[in-house]
Amino acid sequence: MKPQVTIVDYGMGNLFSICNALDHCGAKITLSSDSLVIAKAEHLILPGVGAFKDGMAELSSRSLIGPIKQHALTGRPFLGICLGMQMMLEQSSEFGVHEGLGLIKGSVVPIPPTGANGDPHKIPHIGWNSLLPAAGGNTWATPLLEDIPIGTDTYFVHSFMAKPENSKRKLALCYYNGIEICGAIGSANLLGCQFHPEKSGEKGLQILTNFLRM
Repeated sequence: MKPQVTIVDYGMGNLFSICNALDHCGAKITLSSDSLVIAKAEHLILPGVGAFKDGMAELSSRSLIGPIKQHALTGRPFLGICLGMQMMLEQSSEFGVHEGLGLIKGSVVPIPPTGANGDPHKIPHIGWNSLLPAAGGNTWATPLLEDIPIGTDTYFVHSFMAKPENSKRKLALCYYNGIEICGAIGSANLLGCQFHPEKSGEKGLQILTNFLRM
């Protein structure tokens, strides 16, 4: 039987790419903005491209904040991607301070405009970057990254970054000119990727497959 996955359709996700990737992984896909469908989803994915304020406003206008939180409480797998991951946290300082879903304690802050050596660098952080275990070890602390070699390159596009309050919520990181960036977060069934697995080649597809197996 195909794993069933529901993608939250709220007008701000790259739905074509994520649907193609999940189809390749053998999933049965439902795109939905229906609160009942989202609350009862077997696997739920919250994608997202754009500004935090706009994303939360679109979720609110469709009355989807409550159903997403309801799903999170069930223990069934949840995955936020890029903006979707950022909205899992409590708040963001992008264009003012805005409240998030509060699924994981922490905030979203700007990527510093200079690298560790003080030299300016491009914002947004765009391109391929290597994923490393957040604890500095040689194993992943999450089944989401099972069979993914340490140092695997994944594709990032973002100007803001997640700062979980509890460092144990960091599952993976990368470095941008010496600046540590949180690449993935998680707590129990709640998982998030700052990078785009659907745009990260075979290893990205493996990450999505791992999620569907949870």
